[in-house]
Amino acid sequence: MATTPTHTTDKHPAQYVALAIGAVYTLVGLVGFAVTGFDGFASPEGSSLLGFEINPLHNIVHLIIGGAGLALWSRLDGTRMYGWLLAVGYGLTFVYGLLVTGTESQANFLALNAADNWLLHLPSAIVGLAIALWVNKDMRNTTGTTTRTGRTTSV
Repeated sequence: MATTPTHTTDKHPAQYVALAIGAVYTLVGLVGFAVTGFDGFASPEGSSLLGFEINPLHNIVHLIIGGAGLALWSRLDGTRMYGWLLAVGYGLTFVYGLLVTGTESQANFLALNAADNWLLHLPSAIVGLAIALWVNKDMRNTTGTTTRTGRTTSV
């Protein structure tokens, strides 16, 4: 009787979360260019994508964040780094958005609006923090055994 091979993975669930976030941000960046083109590169008044205000510079930021997720998800330490990148980067972007959202100031060079701030940037920062801490908790090892990345750790 033939047996079906079983496939196991040594990937942490947070790695798949990072992959999904990277894919979504990459897709949003690409679709964003279909909406904005390259006009008004850093204009405070952007175009709307599902209620989120974007401009070409904002699209590039989404592509960079998405690309980082796609590049870093496969290793546990990379996933932790991506989590911290999201947490710090989007945390700072949230605070910046609080200062410039609703103004016509040239300081709003990413064309941020309330939806960007409250529905995208703050949740992205929180999820990034969760990813980083979740992975960090599971990477902590005081016995000198091998972690999920295959590297041996010691205290």
